[in-house]
Amino acid sequence: MNNESKTTTSLYVATNGNDTWSGKLPEPNAAGTDGPFATLRRAREAVRRLRDLPLTPSETEGGGGGVPDSDGNLPGPVTVQVRGGKYFLEETLVLGPEDSGTRECPVVYQACEGEIVRLLGGQFLEPTTFEQVRDPAVVNRLSHEARPHVLQCDLRRQGIDDFGTFASRGFGRPTTPAHLELFFDDQPMTVAQWPDAGHFARITGFTKPVPDEWGTESGDLGGGFTYAGDRPQRWAPSDDIWVHGYWAYDWANSYEHVRLLSAANGIVETDGGNYYFHRDQRFYFLNVLEELDQPGEFYVDRGRGMLYFWPPAPLEGAQILVSQLRQPLIVLSGASHVRLEGLTLEAGRGNGIEVEGGEGVALADCTIRNLGNWAVRIDGGANHSVSGCLVYGTGDGGVSVSGGDRQTLTPCNHCVVGNHIHHYARWSRCYVPGIIASGVGMRLANNLIHDAPHNAILFGGNDILIEGNEIHHVCVETGDAGAIYTGRDYTIRGNVIRCNFIHHMGGVGMGSIAIYMDDCVSGTVITENILWKCQYGIMLGGGRDFVVENNIFAECHPAIHADARGVDPNPVWQNMVKKKMRESLEAMRYHEPPYRDRYPEIAGVDSHYAAGTGVPPEYIRVERNLVYECPVWITECWPKGAANGITEVSNLVGAGHWFVDPDAGDFRLVPDAPAAALGFVPIPVEKIGIRKGASQ
Repeated sequence: MNNESKTTTSLYVATNGNDTWSGKLPEPNAAGTDGPFATLRRAREAVRRLRDLPLTPSETEGGGGGVPDSDGNLPGPVTVQVRGGKYFLEETLVLGPEDSGTRECPVVYQACEGEIVRLLGGQFLEPTTFEQVRDPAVVNRLSHEARPHVLQCDLRRQGIDDFGTFASRGFGRPTTPAHLELFFDDQPMTVAQWPDAGHFARITGFTKPVPDEWGTESGDLGGGFTYAGDRPQRWAPSDDIWVHGYWAYDWANSYEHVRLLSAANGIVETDGGNYYFHRDQRFYFLNVLEELDQPGEFYVDRGRGMLYFWPPAPLEGAQILVSQLRQPLIVLSGASHVRLEGLTLEAGRGNGIEVEGGEGVALADCTIRNLGNWAVRIDGGANHSVSGCLVYGTGDGGVSVSGGDRQTLTPCNHCVVGNHIHHYARWSRCYVPGIIASGVGMRLANNLIHDAPHNAILFGGNDILIEGNEIHHVCVETGDAGAIYTGRDYTIRGNVIRCNFIHHMGGVGMGSIAIYMDDCVSGTVITENILWKCQYGIMLGGGRDFVVENNIFAECHPAIHADARGVDPNPVWQNMVKKKMRESLEAMRYHEPPYRDRYPEIAGVDSHYAAGTGVPPEYIRVERNLVYECPVWITECWPKGAANGITEVSNLVGAGHWFVDPDAGDFRLVPDAPAAALGFVPIPVEKIGIRKGASQ
């Protein structure tokens, strides 16, 4: 029996439903005896019954019923229609193998057409639960400017007694559920901090100097660091003050508990950090009641269970929401051929959706926002997709996807297509990108990614296609960072970055790079991209076997940076190449199939390892690129005297009437553009960005 002859079973969930009803009706009947379910859990159980047990005649009333196949399969496709409204999840909704559909008969959980379904991991606070702060001990800790505006809400009276805790998170830290967060009209509020959001104080020195790996005097993390100014002298003693900083490098941040604050001497000691304390690096204090001095800031007194808040707008009519659920909102563990469509997931302290194993899970047209960790994490399985989703306000990244087998180069065929991902990485900041992909055989296409402190797309593995994405205003708070980034592995091969539009990059310190091939990673094809107003267009950081062709570089400074760090005698680089990179090579057994057959060029490193002086960049082809108003085309190679390994062919460098309207970002070629003589192929700009109705 094919799918066309099978009847779709429709079940309904509604906020005015009842889990004792059949779930066959979209509304309660006139008698109030039947109608939709009240919860997704009950709908899940009903789907399981379709698989395992025949339905009684009364259960088939209302349409869409039927008798399941005798082999325990579903009788046909199943759709759980969720009516509009707010659904509070006190625990994770788990879908396992027993909740699976098949390719021909999928199980779909979807919002009813035109209705907004909100799955919430938190709780709303009524505006009437807020009142003026009257306790003199609290009032006196607030600034005179803040006192008329700061309100309080007794969380315990609202049934909330789990306030969560701050934790060390950031670069090199494990994913940790967030503390209780506050959202006002769907926007995340800011924990009281100094300096205020968007600003930093600076490290002026340290108490325990040590040389770092570069031989520069730095501060040992076991000591303290110093700062200028006397602001902390007005703070009451507290054992729950935290600091967030880029302690040594502009790409490695962390939140750390303040072990000791000597305000009189301007000294801070922390429970941890990253690398060292470097002079002039950025940091700020947070979770300080006295610094609740701006609209949108809040502070939770965990001992008293009291929330203090300066609302950014009048409370009347506002939606005020606090996060509670530490676990993911939805987990699909071993489930296959399940589709989640049109749902809004929000206000959890952890991840939104986790997918583990299984096949053919589709997340489509969902809004996933205001979470403590990731919007979506896919780990393993095959043929999973995230498409058409809106993702924003996550504490960590947007979509994390992994799968396939790097040892055998078996692909997973996951895809992340047509999503709008923005204002993510609110907490962890670094290396929690809009999309992170690791493994073999994935497609990341036609996504719009913007407004983030660090990466847009981070990848590692093989046969990953990154195409048609528009990326802008990323790396705005970090330095030595890339919009599209990978690094440190000679076996990362077969990847293609094509037809992306990256523009208006941010960056501090060493700046940012549109496409960053870091630390001797090799073998990527970079073609048909438009890189406009980026600090660096492309960085080839000592790697080999690149193809850079048919790209447009416009107003980048420089267009390409290529170096030979793999032969730099500094021990930092020599240890990287001779230990880290070689271990990665051996792990993939690159002299054996499939690597020997797929990537025979990797063996070119063997003679250099035998010589023992490092591995130089070689066999890099840079051809048919248009370089428009870039002050520098390709930077001088370092270390001094080394070759960059580049063969340049038919590149056009300069300025002129080449494009329709470059000032407005329209880089279509004019009819008489000199690029044609080079063999330059016009870039299909119409295929870049989110495209409605495009194939997933």
